[in-house]
Amino acid sequence: MDGTSKAWLALILRDYSQAFIRPILRRYVFGGEMVRGATNSDCVKLAALSIKVWLDTYARQGIKTEYAEYVLSTFTTAYFFEILNAAKYRLFVSEEDEVLQGYVLANLESHYQTPSNGFEVEKLYIDSSFKGKGLGRKLLNEIENQFGSKYWLYTWVENESNGFYEHLGFSRIGLLTFEFAGALIENNVYQSAHT
Repeated sequence: MDGTSKAWLALILRDYSQAFIRPILRRYVFGGEMVRGATNSDCVKLAALSIKVWLDTYARQGIKTEYAEYVLSTFTTAYFFEILNAAKYRLFVSEEDEVLQGYVLANLESHYQTPSNGFEVEKLYIDSSFKGKGLGRKLLNEIENQFGSKYWLYTWVENESNGFYEHLGFSRIGLLTFEFAGALIENNVYQSAHT
């Protein structure tokens, strides 16, 4: 077999592997869902999922005007398109059969107090239908595999995700407080467990 034939065979096998073998392995060996880098075609689903998760988390007593205005003005397709095209951000999604289950957003340039605390995981949003299935851990593992295990994040002190981070061995290293709609919102700051 000459060099050209070998090159064509390699391309055919690569395409065959991507089209047929990988999806089978994902579904039957790795549990079905896939973690991958987000693309521009994900932006509309990312916006919808973000609105859903944010409201599920913060609108515990119903949807107030300030909540609606915030999510509709913040979580837009344009917002995610801008993030995907900014060098400092990395966004990974978990999906199965084209259904977006969750995502993780890292800001590689954001630091808490000092760069020695690593980069920031700005968002880890999982659709409530898929919580408890290991997706959060898989998304964080993808971030660690790509960018290292030294990172920090913050979460509202009343958010159930505090238990998730503590279960993973994260250390609470501080508090961040910010104002939203006239109220002070306290957030626990966590350091990744594998630092």
